[in-house]
Amino acid sequence: MAAAIKVALVTGAGSGIGRAVSLGLMEAGYAVVLAGRRREKLEETAAEGARFGTRTLVVPTDVGDPQSVRALFVKTKETFGRLDLLFNNAGMGAPAIPLEDLSYEQWKQVVDANLTGAFLCTQEAFRIMKDQNPRGGRIINNGSISAHAPRPFSAPYTATKHAITGLTKSASLDGRRYDIAVGQIDIGNAVTPMTERMVAGVLQPDGSTRPEPRMDVRHVANAVVHMASLPLDANVLFMTVMATKMPFVGRG
Repeated sequence: MAAAIKVALVTGAGSGIGRAVSLGLMEAGYAVVLAGRRREKLEETAAEGARFGTRTLVVPTDVGDPQSVRALFVKTKETFGRLDLLFNNAGMGAPAIPLEDLSYEQWKQVVDANLTGAFLCTQEAFRIMKDQNPRGGRIINNGSISAHAPRPFSAPYTATKHAITGLTKSASLDGRRYDIAVGQIDIGNAVTPMTERMVAGVLQPDGSTRPEPRMDVRHVANAVVHMASLPLDANVLFMTVMATKMPFVGRG
């Protein structure tokens, strides 16, 4: 009997890391649910991955909206009957301005996208994974180097990424009884539209502006696929994948 196709759900799948990981999972044989704000970008990801011959499902989603997230997971279960992997990837930053100049709306927008969205998706994934047969699944959270050390003027992003680490630990603990493995990948300077500004130079803690090295985003996709490939009795709790020469160790 042929092995059942595994089902993955990726948030923020329309560009950058989310698109690269979605394509990596398709290449590895997963059926992939593509979630994100912009349908046209999700359709582009699906079209690019069509060469791998696996099924995709495009579901425009606002991860900060509980009803939108609920509809995403209902559609996933209706279409595929189960969920084996959730990659909580959707996220955003606020403008790089002094902390005291940030508005409440700017703060809340980042918290909703980066933290509340990951919580809501994790909650819905738990509800499916604990009751399906075979039971269990895996959740991988996109942390960041900023889950460990901030950049200047990054309070909302850094605060949410530190909180993602707490969510990862709590969900990992609470998932044990249901055979749900939860881990986190902390990514530093992958080549995506979000890091284009690093080529010209970004603000450093000493006040200087310098270019920073970047790495091919495919290395992130390969790392996530590796984490996903493990049996559920093994887990990568935390992994850091970064450009070797980027300023992180000793940042500041």
